[in-house]
Amino acid sequence: MGLFRRRKQARVASHDRAADRGDLAHLENFIRSRRGVEAFIEPRTTVTETTVILIADDGEWTRRRIDGPDGARRFAYRMGIPVYDVRLMGYPQRMRDFNERRKRRPGQQM
Repeated sequence: MGLFRRRKQARVASHDRAADRGDLAHLENFIRSRRGVEAFIEPRTTVTETTVILIADDGEWTRRRIDGPDGARRFAYRMGIPVYDVRLMGYPQRMRDFNERRKRRPGQQM
């Protein structure tokens, strides 16, 4: 009958992939080609692994996967840029302003 048997927990397969060398190369290129770049760590969710969003001084941004919060901090330290936790700091206004400017451009899609 098995009333008191424990059920095995079903493992949820992640459809997301881990960070790879291409992700890191993209982030490094963004930092080298922009001024005033800061890193913001975005936490792992049920859909994606930890990501880092880089935001330049004009608000332009890019996001890529990273190997956890500690990996993001190591990456930022190695690249010599400040790093923040987005849950504590939020996103900077310059990023929202940049997104708004992009929305207002005719024929431009995000």
